Amino acid sequence: MAMKGQNTSQYTLPLVCFLIILMDVIAGILGIQAEVAQNQVQSLRVWIVECRDPSNKAFKLGFAAAVLLAFAHAIANILGGCHCVRSREELDNVSYNKRLAFGSLVFLWITLVAGFIMLTAGVMANSSSRKSCGISHHRYLSIGGIACIIHAMFAVCYYISATTVEREEKKLNPPSVMHPPPQQTPV
Repeated sequence: MAMKGQNTSQYTLPLVCFLIILMDVIAGILGIQAEVAQNQVQSLRVWIVECRDPSNKAFKLGFAAAVLLAFAHAIANILGGCHCVRSREELDNVSYNKRLAFGSLVFLWITLVAGFIMLTAGVMANSSSRKSCGISHHRYLSIGGIACIIHAMFAVCYYISATTVEREEKKLNPPSVMHPPPQQTPV
């Protein structure tokens, strides 16, 4: 509840950060639990070739982890806005917060791609309804889960620095007051 005279936007930053962290940590836990469920199914391994039954539980947990990772990423990017740097010269002349936002955005996308690929590979390995044989697919789901947790760190860093950049830009460039055009007198 907002008190009289308080700005409700002051609660937005911690709430969004908490939501991003919560979604990414849950995604990470689900990814690791999917790996545990996958390891509980029967498998036969000879050197690097492995034959195993797919795990429906691992499929569902891995899929849920991938969806949560995508939602957390979307929230951070949509609410954080776009703070891109177009050239090296521009990067040298921007504020520290904009540099931090840009760097965090780059690492945010890298962790998203790495985590999503790993989770998708683990989900696909558990999607078939019959036993599959091939090169062993170890630790895809748990690596994807760990990438989700790392993603939370970069997503929160990006969101906070992007929000700070927006506030800095509003202070430096306040919105101008629009004056109505002068009225013309009929002739």
